Amino acid sequence: MPRSFWRSADAVAQLNQLERTGFALEFLRRNPAYRDDYARTQRRIARRRVDPDEACADLARRWGLRFRL
Repeated sequence: MPRSFWRSADAVAQLNQLERTGFALEFLRRNPAYRDDYARTQRRIARRRVDPDEACADLARRWGLRFRL
């Protein structure tokens, strides 16, 4: 969903039907600090300045994320 539609009635209706994990994902997706941190992490990985697994684990730890295995 484009950011310009986040406050539309349809967007609100979709958000109201999300499970906790889906709502958490939407919260992070819209959070400028998270988006900046994620982009910075991806740039560091692309430049081979960090181990990708370690960088992703650090990002997850900073934001309290857990992934299914």
